[in-house]
Amino acid sequence: MLNNKVVKTSEIKIKVGLNEQNIPVDLKWKATDSEHERLNDCKSVNISIWDPVEKNSLGMNLWTLDLTTDEMHSHYFRTLLNFTESYVRATQNPIAKEMIQNLCKDLSKQTADWEESKTKK
Repeated sequence: MLNNKVVKTSEIKIKVGLNEQNIPVDLKWKATDSEHERLNDCKSVNISIWDPVEKNSLGMNLWTLDLTTDEMHSHYFRTLLNFTESYVRATQNPIAKEMIQNLCKDLSKQTADWEESKTKK
């Protein structure tokens, strides 16, 4: 059985640089447990927090203006797969992994076809 006693803490810092319209143009992150001391650049951040009082997920999704559409597609599909891996590890749900993998494969293919069709117009 796992012990719930806190023996150490760790922090994740996200620094958001905004333009005049309050749109993110620079994202950086750092974790206290990381081997890197400096802030690391990134183009997109997705945070999902479970609120046990409201019994609801709270989400924060930020991306910079220079995140390309292809990068957004990749980030979105990989995030779905990563969330599913965590979910399957936590719940042992045998159905979720295959279903989400198939969804991502199909959605990725249809998205690629859609993107290609836009360039042909």
